[in-house]
Amino acid sequence: MNISFIGGGNMARAIIKGLNNNGFAMSAITVLELDASKRTELAAEFQLQVTDSYADLVNTDVIILAVKPQQLQAVCSQLSHVLQSQLVISIAAGVRTIDITRWLNAYSAIVRVMPNTPAQIQAGVSALYAQTAVSALQREQANTILAAVGQTLWLQDETKMDAVTAISGSGPAYVFYLIEALEAAAVALGLKPEEARLLAIQTFAGASLLAVDSTDDIKTLRAQVTSKGGTTEQGLLALEAANIKQAMLQAAQAAAAKSVQLGDQLGAQSAA
Repeated sequence: MNISFIGGGNMARAIIKGLNNNGFAMSAITVLELDASKRTELAAEFQLQVTDSYADLVNTDVIILAVKPQQLQAVCSQLSHVLQSQLVISIAAGVRTIDITRWLNAYSAIVRVMPNTPAQIQAGVSALYAQTAVSALQREQANTILAAVGQTLWLQDETKMDAVTAISGSGPAYVFYLIEALEAAAVALGLKPEEARLLAIQTFAGASLLAVDSTDDIKTLRAQVTSKGGTTEQGLLALEAANIKQAMLQAAQAAAAKSVQLGDQLGAQSAA
């Protein structure tokens, strides 16, 4: 398939890199980017096609909207003139398919995707939602593209995208926050900063890989580290006393509510 990206930012680059690493022909990829310097960089790095004209997207199979949510309506107004039967994939956070459809003059072969930043190292997870007009072949095409940067999860209900945004979309920031906290705790206990960084990062990385590889659930894995009357138990008791699980729930709820709010705002703007 021929794939075109509108926008050549970090997530577009991550997907292109993943496709390249999976043996996808870079000659079949076009990036529409208005910034001339970015076009030059992309062409040099990946040996793909670059353009600043929407007319060059007419014969493509898949068009990936990789611009900021606030830019999407203006992009769609330009794109609507060249759409025929292409699959449109949006990775713009918070923007609902009903609004993209309206901006594209009732065009509805749309898949909405919520990727996350570990896609930059092909270790991401992407949730996908397809409108009913999307064919089985187009679903397969979307899955192939996003599988190049990690795991994929298909949703039957688009409203779940707000929860996905709160968990996997915002989740890397929560993990970095906890790594920061563990690193700071290590320094407070007398370790050198470089020692603290190594121990904190590798502990999170190793525990995550163990969870991926194990057939046990997370609660069981936690119990296996926690000896009765031991050091880990005391640490976990302190976390329970601080109500960390409730704090994580509140963080996810706040992020999901913000996702809903942003979707409402963008939809209202488009209807105005």
